[in-house]
Amino acid sequence: MGRLLALTLAYLAYLLAAAIGSERQQHSVQHGPCSYTFILPEVEHCQPLKDFQVTNTLQRDSPPEAEPGTGQSKPVKAQKERPSWQETKLESLESAMENNTQWLQKLENFIQENVRSGMEEMKRAAVHTQTAAMLEMGTNLLSQSAEQTRKLTDVETQVLNQTSRLEIQLLEYSLFTNRLEKHILLQTQEISRLSDKNSFLEQRLLALEARYGKELQGLESEKQQLQELLERQSRLVSQLQGELGSTTLNSTSLQKQQAVLTDTVQQLLAMVNHCNEISNVPKEEPLSFRDCAEIRQSGVTESGIYSIRLPNSTQTVKVFCDMKTRGGGWTVLQHRTNGSVDFHRGWRDYKLGFGELSGEHWLGNDIIHKLTSSQEYSLHVQLKDREGNEAFSQYEHFYIDGEENNYSLHAEHFSGTAGRTSSLTHTGTQFSTKDRDNDRCTCKCSQLASGGWWFEACGPSNLNGIYYPASSSVVRYNGIKWYYWKGPNLMATTTTMMVRPANF
Repeated sequence: MGRLLALTLAYLAYLLAAAIGSERQQHSVQHGPCSYTFILPEVEHCQPLKDFQVTNTLQRDSPPEAEPGTGQSKPVKAQKERPSWQETKLESLESAMENNTQWLQKLENFIQENVRSGMEEMKRAAVHTQTAAMLEMGTNLLSQSAEQTRKLTDVETQVLNQTSRLEIQLLEYSLFTNRLEKHILLQTQEISRLSDKNSFLEQRLLALEARYGKELQGLESEKQQLQELLERQSRLVSQLQGELGSTTLNSTSLQKQQAVLTDTVQQLLAMVNHCNEISNVPKEEPLSFRDCAEIRQSGVTESGIYSIRLPNSTQTVKVFCDMKTRGGGWTVLQHRTNGSVDFHRGWRDYKLGFGELSGEHWLGNDIIHKLTSSQEYSLHVQLKDREGNEAFSQYEHFYIDGEENNYSLHAEHFSGTAGRTSSLTHTGTQFSTKDRDNDRCTCKCSQLASGGWWFEACGPSNLNGIYYPASSSVVRYNGIKWYYWKGPNLMATTTTMMVRPANF
């Protein structure tokens, strides 16, 4: 704006210079798209009318002439009253300057209005451009912000997932640590208990050594007494040998008497044969049964000892028959009730059998094999603990192989109340005793757990272990065991193993 005013002032100065000249000229000013043309008044060479008067809005080129009729008498006075030409021209110039100043003010106002409107349009265009740029920048910023927000959300999700996994792992480690602490505490308690038990056993061992020392001294004195008795018996034997010599002399007479008796017996046999020929009554053959089931089916209802003839054999054996349990007809293979019979025996004893049929006994592996391999038999195991609780395990199919296969066990289709699953070892497990180890453990289960049994790797059962009295409360791992009913130590008062045909 200041530069425009300077140009305007310079132009006005030019107009004044032209006005001073005597020639009328046109002047043009270019401002942007607009062009302005000015024609300034010229006071020279102009002859105004007589009645023309100079005012603020009119101009003239020369002073006014004198009025006619005033006469020549007043020229001096008119000359004095009328201003000089220079003054008049100066007034004309002042009036023209004033008019030009008004025109310039109007021109300035017009230019200012146009410039103001142009500036406003330029400002609006600039504001619009800046607004569009700012909107575009805002849109870009919003897009970038949304992308960054999405990335931050993904990162936050990953962090939360990782934190959750770490918390879960930490919780698992905490639970595992708690279990380990409990296990360590139990092991510490067990070690403490074993230490106390060891101390007790050491004290007991010392007491036993002291007592057995005294007993050893007593045995030595008894040994001396036995030696003296042996000497006396030797002398007595010598006397008996002397008497035997005299008895030999008497044997001749006895032989003669024997010959006479032989003749008499022959005569009696001849008489008996003669009587048999006279008798016409046929002789009845005795009845024979394969097992207790046939005895039960013949009408016998009382439990007891009976004779049976093994299948495919002429061998007759005595067995105990249970005629009461679950319909009867059971052939008892094993029975324990009071610990009166030692079951920690060798292979031969378990092969042939031992004990009393009316009490504790093992029927014998040879007999069990011949009996159960003739047809399908089911096995029934009856158990009773020291509290009087009873349970049983039933196997619908049972037999054992012969000695050539170490009496391998075959028991299938378990049912019963003595545990959720079978305590007998798997099919094919071989029989072991203290002098014949056939198990799958290097520890020799028969010696460790005691008795003869189908141990496999010491296994979950052993009904032939050591019989401990019901009053004992110490856990012993070589006692009678049926694991899935009462754990490692049964504390049983009665065990019975018996078989009968599966189709009974």
